[in-house]
Amino acid sequence: MAKKKARIVVVGSANVDLTTFTDQFPKPGETLFGKSFDLGFGGKGANQAVAAAYCGAEAHMVARVGDDLFGPASIRNFKKLGIGAKNVKMVKNVSTGVAPIFVEANGQNRILVVKGANDKLTPKAVGKATSLLKKADMIVLQFEIPLETIYYTVKLAKKHNVPVLLNPAPAMKADLAKIHDVDYFIPNESEAEAITGKAVKTVDDAKKCAEHLLSKGLKRVILTLGERGALLASKDGMDLVPPFKVKSVDSTGAGDAFIGSFAVFLGEGLPEREAVSRANLYAAISTTGIGTQKSFIKRRKFDRAWKKRARA
Repeated sequence: MAKKKARIVVVGSANVDLTTFTDQFPKPGETLFGKSFDLGFGGKGANQAVAAAYCGAEAHMVARVGDDLFGPASIRNFKKLGIGAKNVKMVKNVSTGVAPIFVEANGQNRILVVKGANDKLTPKAVGKATSLLKKADMIVLQFEIPLETIYYTVKLAKKHNVPVLLNPAPAMKADLAKIHDVDYFIPNESEAEAITGKAVKTVDDAKKCAEHLLSKGLKRVILTLGERGALLASKDGMDLVPPFKVKSVDSTGAGDAFIGSFAVFLGEGLPEREAVSRANLYAAISTTGIGTQKSFIKRRKFDRAWKKRARA
């Protein structure tokens, strides 16, 4: 039950996903037939905005796309889904970001990202969206845009007392001192390992990794652990929030489903742990469908699933 309509502003990437489904990956120099192909809108930022909108938020996007075939189509898609796109601009002579995705029969995926216009989302571009950002219940960031833009946005948010959620994906080395003002730092296992240099194979590993991140000044860390749930960590302690079992067919976009939905549930005023639990379910349900944004469900359907699981 929503306490209020959350206003979520995503500062991030907009891509087009080109997904190939195959029984096995080809060896070097080998050509194989894939099973099927799907083209859809993606990018971690855009995916998170769509998840937020589907979960009932007033969602807005701050992004850059190219002047190719995909750019205008991406802007139309935002508008069609009810996502504010006044701060999504086309950049001349640059391609829209693309993500070729390869999915195995067991649902595991491998992704290559060509950033394109996402690299043109500069601090100056974000600064032009200040009037929108300072009215947000939560600003959501990822690592598919320049790090200097992330640092600038975190600083801007702090100045205006706006909560920030940072999803460090895809993983890259960052100056933690410049992002310790974020309210939520949410990596998965591989991202946490890449950032800290500490392997995350078990829940105990995850706890040690979270402790390390907290020691660097981060306020709250949530490690998403897939089928093991999510570890919520802060100076007050650690809590492993259990997962929900589903029949997964494609895990692409599950992390984005978690981020976008969590921002909404928290923005509505729900308790932190319940927001994580609900996001666990929303992300799990997304893996039962194919694709990224196409696999996200609307709030009414989610609420029915939540009630059903809560009674179980």
